[in-house]
Amino acid sequence: MIYALTVAICAASLVLMLLAGYFAFRDRLINDLVLGLAALVFLGTLAQVVIGLVRVSAIEDGTEVATFISYLLSLPLIPLATTFLAIKEKTRWAMGSVAVGAFAVLVMTARLQQIWDLNV
Repeated sequence: MIYALTVAICAASLVLMLLAGYFAFRDRLINDLVLGLAALVFLGTLAQVVIGLVRVSAIEDGTEVATFISYLLSLPLIPLATTFLAIKEKTRWAMGSVAVGAFAVLVMTARLQQIWDLNV
């Protein structure tokens, strides 16, 4: 895992969470800025997947490997699914789901880095 990429994904997820939360509070629909941030988070998580799968053999504990791989493979699906939902659903709750999804990406990315640091 690359620590700088983890920090960048967490920072982008935090900005996306705050912006989507603001949009939900103001009852605004998704716009290009939110889409761009979601795409940035998605691309970062895809890079994490590639790097993590290449380096997964460095983790020795079998249960940690299973947790690591399941987090790693489900991570890119979250921003993709919540952004698609926000495009299709035209309510404030759609932006709320983007905010919750960004928070989930933030927590899961931090947990991936924690598993990596404990085992390598």
